[in-house]
Amino acid sequence: MSPLRIFLTFCALCCFIGIFKLSIEYYTFLRILVSIGALLILYNTLSSKQQHFSIIFLIILILFNPIFPIYLYRKGLWIPIDTITGVLFLLINFVEKKEQKEEEKVTEETLEQSSSIHQRTALRDKIINPPKKNNHHGKQSNN
Repeated sequence: MSPLRIFLTFCALCCFIGIFKLSIEYYTFLRILVSIGALLILYNTLSSKQQHFSIIFLIILILFNPIFPIYLYRKGLWIPIDTITGVLFLLINFVEKKEQKEEEKVTEETLEQSSSIHQRTALRDKIINPPKKNNHHGKQSNN
């Protein structure tokens, strides 16, 4: 498991822990952690074909940012937000893993096709000369 996957799983776990009533220091830690996780996902998804995740994690980054915190003042509003955010962190791990496997499969298939084409071309282009008939030291017989 890659360090990024471990970190994103840790972010999800911390979001699920955030459902419980804890000290303000934990929620400050959670804001920083989720913001870093969202930034990493934004960086990775903007360079790939996952723009829908970029939008979702941009919203999460804005909501959890520790610099200009958004206070909802009610724990009842944060519980579903923490839960959904945790699920999204786990989901992005699953989606990236699935896409990497598909990329590896396509790459392997391309390599197999190119090698089989090369083999067929090599066999087709190979010129085989029939063996020469030699009669005793290159002399023709008169019979």
